[in-house]
Amino acid sequence: MEIIRKSDISYDDFINNHVKAGVPLIFTNATQNWKGLQEFSLDWFKEKFGERITDFEGTKYSMNQIIDMIKNSSPENPSPYPITFDVPNQLPELLEYIDPIDINYAKPNWVDSKLFRNGHWGYATEIFFGGSGVKFPYVHLDYYHLSAWVTMLVGQKEFTIFPRGQDDYLYPVPGDNYRSNLNIFNPDLEKYPNFIHATPINFVLQPGETLYIPFGIWHSAHSITPSISVAFDHLSSENAFDFVKDVYYLKKRMGKAKAFLTSIYALMACGLCKVGDIFRIKRELINQRYTTRFKS
Repeated sequence: MEIIRKSDISYDDFINNHVKAGVPLIFTNATQNWKGLQEFSLDWFKEKFGERITDFEGTKYSMNQIIDMIKNSSPENPSPYPITFDVPNQLPELLEYIDPIDINYAKPNWVDSKLFRNGHWGYATEIFFGGSGVKFPYVHLDYYHLSAWVTMLVGQKEFTIFPRGQDDYLYPVPGDNYRSNLNIFNPDLEKYPNFIHATPINFVLQPGETLYIPFGIWHSAHSITPSISVAFDHLSSENAFDFVKDVYYLKKRMGKAKAFLTSIYALMACGLCKVGDIFRIKRELINQRYTTRFKS
């Protein structure tokens, strides 16, 4: 498998050949109508949000400090990473500059439903700040088998992804099947010999490009230059079954009874969202027929 870049793709093509097939995709110009695409820069974020504060491993940093750190970062002396802001809660003004964040392909997205937002089950829309040479701490799957969408706003970031079915080569942490202690950038093959059979795919995401990472895909990344990217989670009927299983698995740490009840809620919520999708499609078809008749 190799990474595919497309500037034009139908919604049906995307669903059938990428979502259902589990094949990552880079949209090269889906964000062309974003208000902020031509404005984004390190200094723009500093000017717009300079005094906003976020926390990284117990230390609070302002946007001014973050931008200064990533400007001065190097592979030999990398800045802290990943430093993030929760966009809706910490930088809500940014939303108008990245609209539509779903680029009209991440639909339907059930995490937008209050049924899931209230559960805090992996839902996030975050912006990541990284300096040159910084690396994500580990290769991982996204929790709850949510799919991920990542758009580069500033700079370049190199991603590494692994096709599905390579779990045994990546040594998931016992008790936490979503991350690995294996350093894929400098693997210890004596300690992790099966990694030699893995087939990593490396590529660079450019400003304005959007990466779709299907659920169940191991991935990691590192910044080539000072970089800013925005990412959000995606849940639909395609990953609902795995989502519910993950809810039980992750909540089991709080007790089997709690896990069972929570997973039942997750299953019912998925069912309600599925019904909503069916009625939405029917409404769209009715509207199309009505519009066609009206025009004729």
